[in-house]
Amino acid sequence: MPDKELTEALRAAQQGDAAGFATLWRTHHPAVLRYLRVLAGDHAEDAASETWLHVIRDLHHFDGDHDGFRGWLFRIARHRGIDEKRRQSRTRETADPPTRTAPDAATQAAEGAATTWALTIIADLPPDQAEAVMLRVVIGLDVATTAGILGKKPGAVRIATMRGLRRLATHPQIRTRQGV
Repeated sequence: MPDKELTEALRAAQQGDAAGFATLWRTHHPAVLRYLRVLAGDHAEDAASETWLHVIRDLHHFDGDHDGFRGWLFRIARHRGIDEKRRQSRTRETADPPTRTAPDAATQAAEGAATTWALTIIADLPPDQAEAVMLRVVIGLDVATTAGILGKKPGAVRIATMRGLRRLATHPQIRTRQGV
């Protein structure tokens, strides 16, 4: 969907229009969920729900265009993902380890095997590289927006992205899949 239409949907959503918000959600939720799968693992759905609740609550305060909204959205998602990771570590210390359950059919249909495989490989990168690769390469944010989300300088984002991509290029599973 063109940025102009998404900016119009953003303005409508800020005025309380459910259709405008639905357009934003349909457009961005898959990318938010993929990013949070790398950041928060099995708790990505919870972090995504918290992200959208935060967006709904504060959307009327947001001032900017669609590109600015994407940066704002992923900054919120990052904070909610970090919160989920903290919650996971506290829960893990006080409770029995959770048992893994089979993914639900909706998750399998939405993501597919190739996407899940790729996200798993990216999640194995050091955290700063994984986030930089997800935001810059997978989601397609620019360096300045990514730097703002991560609280880093643009040069640090470029370096983390480059190192992450280099590490991915030499990953044995990727080399095997490419037939190298």
